[in-house]
Amino acid sequence: MYPPFAKKSLDIEKEIGLFLPCNVIVQELQEKKTTKVAAIDPEQMFKMIRNPQVEPIAKEVKNKLQRVISSLIE
Repeated sequence: MYPPFAKKSLDIEKEIGLFLPCNVIVQELQEKKTTKVAAIDPEQMFKMIRNPQVEPIAKEVKNKLQRVISSLIE
């Protein structure tokens, strides 16, 4: 079973599977005594597909990622 956004994207554009999963990294920076969280920008990544039907999904995923990362900063 695919995650819901991956399923939506694959239903529209089969080759988008080359770009999945949307990766997020979490790193402990011991020298700074902090944690770094980074994620790829789905809108930029999916632009390579050149299928406008995927754009709303990429935008929604980006908004969700931004909310999650922002909540970690608070």
